[in-house]
Amino acid sequence: MLRRLAHALTIALPAWLATPAVAEPPARVVSMNVCTDQLAMLVARPGQLHSVSWLAADPATSVLAGETDGLVLNHGLAEEIFLMRPELVIAGTYTTRTTVALLERLGIPVAAFPPATSLDDIRANIVRMGALLENERRSAALVAAFDAERAALAARPASGRTLALYHANSYTSGAGTLADAVVAASGLRHLGAEMGYSGTVKLPLEVLIAADPDLVAGEDGAAGQPARAHDAMRHPAYRALADGGRGIAIDSRRWTCGAPFTLEAARRLADDAEAAGDE
Repeated sequence: MLRRLAHALTIALPAWLATPAVAEPPARVVSMNVCTDQLAMLVARPGQLHSVSWLAADPATSVLAGETDGLVLNHGLAEEIFLMRPELVIAGTYTTRTTVALLERLGIPVAAFPPATSLDDIRANIVRMGALLENERRSAALVAAFDAERAALAARPASGRTLALYHANSYTSGAGTLADAVVAASGLRHLGAEMGYSGTVKLPLEVLIAADPDLVAGEDGAAGQPARAHDAMRHPAYRALADGGRGIAIDSRRWTCGAPFTLEAARRLADDAEAAGDE
């Protein structure tokens, strides 16, 4: 009996006395989506983020394009991501799905982020990124600044003026979109939502002109770009509306991805609407 007990203790004691392994934050992180790129760039510890998508370095797409030095750019291909030996891959729920499926089959952890469609989504995604990268102190600071800016916007008197968003190929945004949340935060009324649109839909130019919004917002420089996608923005009827004191240029990069800088888009809208009202 004593011999059996001694044998059991001989086996068990090393396990009891062993120091529990402490999980380390993921040290080699790869992002494959321009929106997760920017969230990760804002939250990651120095040296933790290894690679971001090539769009992160495109100044026409990414707010943080000037901060990608030292990061490897990827094109979302399974082969290139696998060879980077990532400890964690971050992706969007609707992009690079084939790559995500292959990486998961190979046992590589992948965290997918859905597109933000509200300010609450942005806040939740910042918190989640902080947890994934185990840098909660940084994400908490970003959230605190985000909440303060949101409160400051809410404290401003609402303009009550109607704003029409007009994008390339005559698209507009309706209810249930991040653009709708940005317009609401700015204190303006969103024409697309008030017309009953949901998501991103076509808005014929004649319908826009007939709606006679107080303000119309298009992309920066769109009217001068030689692209068929902006034909409607060069039409005399649109130019008469936009150039007649009702046009506001928007930086579409701050609207495409939900991040702390999205509130800057709302603040600029509020400022531009106020300035337009003073003219």
